[in-house]
Amino acid sequence: MLVAFSVTPIGVGDSVGDAVAEAVRVVRGSGLPNRTDAMFTTVEGEWDEVMAVVKQAVDAVARVAPRVSLSLKADIRPGVTGALTAKVEFIERKLAE
Repeated sequence: MLVAFSVTPIGVGDSVGDAVAEAVRVVRGSGLPNRTDAMFTTVEGEWDEVMAVVKQAVDAVARVAPRVSLSLKADIRPGVTGALTAKVEFIERKLAE
């Protein structure tokens, strides 16, 4: 499965970058395939392992913020691996035609 999520600390002032960096640090340390862009971090893996990483990322932000907002979108396709890169590669091939 692919899970794209965004963790937003609330109540920490205007700068949230330090708290968000801690969430991304958790994801990168998980060993699961992942990608971070300006809006979301996407993680690929099995349901339990991906959701555990999302929870750990939320917990990391909650340690420095009194409130946390979580946005999450999931693509659940059992048995599919490599989707994190395959979807983008497909579109790039089509654009090159």
